[in-house]
Amino acid sequence: MTVGTAERGGRSPERRRELLDAADRVIRREGPEASMAAIAAEAGITKPILYRHFGDKSGLYQALAERHTRRVIDMLRPEFARAMDDPRARARAAVGTYLDTISAHPNLYRFLFHRASAEDSRTHTRMTAVVRGVGEELAAVLAEEGAADPVRAQLLGHAFVGMVRAIGDWWLDSPGLDRDAVVDGVADVIAGALGA
Repeated sequence: MTVGTAERGGRSPERRRELLDAADRVIRREGPEASMAAIAAEAGITKPILYRHFGDKSGLYQALAERHTRRVIDMLRPEFARAMDDPRARARAAVGTYLDTISAHPNLYRFLFHRASAEDSRTHTRMTAVVRGVGEELAAVLAEEGAADPVRAQLLGHAFVGMVRAIGDWWLDSPGLDRDAVVDGVADVIAGALGA
């Protein structure tokens, strides 16, 4: 029986998950400025060993980005798929889901979208591609449903995703700002742009 390269080097998928779990705990606890040394210590290893499991610091950032952006996208897809008979209700559900997700893990969100993206060009490229992909996915839904012609659907899909992301940043930085008022306001803008 042949042992895989990842297993020979001690880089099993299970061990990677454990290391990502340790990174999640530290970032949630210490915030977006959490150090790589603290993450390694949480995992009971040294920084060089931590990096070895991911290739380098950039690899760790990208693994965290993949883990968390996939979860957000998986939560948004059912909202995109809702029937178009009430665009405002669908927009409200999608925006609410997004705000709930980022507010449940604000330190991870800030770490990925602000610190990791600023420090590492590959992570920045990855996060930009994720945001663009969500915009493309929403545009496809809008075009398929006849909510807009294909060009306008692209414009709206990307505009809505960019707007919601920017508002999410602002909302996280504005303690006490009523979530429902923000969700309603954004849903009104989206429904207005769709002519609903």
